[in-house]
Amino acid sequence: MPPEGPTPPAGAEAHFRALESLYDAAPINRLFDSRMEIVAPGEARIHFTVAESFFHAAGALHGTAYFKMLDDAAFYAANSLVSDRFLLTTAFNLLFTKPLRAGPVVAEGRWVSGQRRVLIAEARLVDASGEEAARGTGTFMRSNIPLAGLPGYHA
Repeated sequence: MPPEGPTPPAGAEAHFRALESLYDAAPINRLFDSRMEIVAPGEARIHFTVAESFFHAAGALHGTAYFKMLDDAAFYAANSLVSDRFLLTTAFNLLFTKPLRAGPVVAEGRWVSGQRRVLIAEARLVDASGEEAARGTGTFMRSNIPLAGLPGYHA
């Protein structure tokens, strides 16, 4: 008799769930109230809460948090298409369009092009009212680091 319970994900779905686990396992993410999901091949979404502890002196989110969430969303969107190696950010450009205050924000990442050695992905930050607050575009290169050897990546 087959065991009861959900069937573990296979193929791409297993890779997506393993990337989500990898995100959760990264020590930096203990600093942020955030959750990452791979929603489709080449698409990632990070839900996070902007806290006043990340504000600069003028009372809005500091640029380091913009960069972190945009880079992560674009990175995971790109890495969702690469199942054997960890990608590395080689360049990332940001455009700030509006200050973010305390509250929920979503970083939406999307693969744009490339699949062999270098991938290009973009991301945008959307506040609770649906307004875009920032966007960024990055290039990501395959590393020599196997995903399967990283703590937290459980395919």
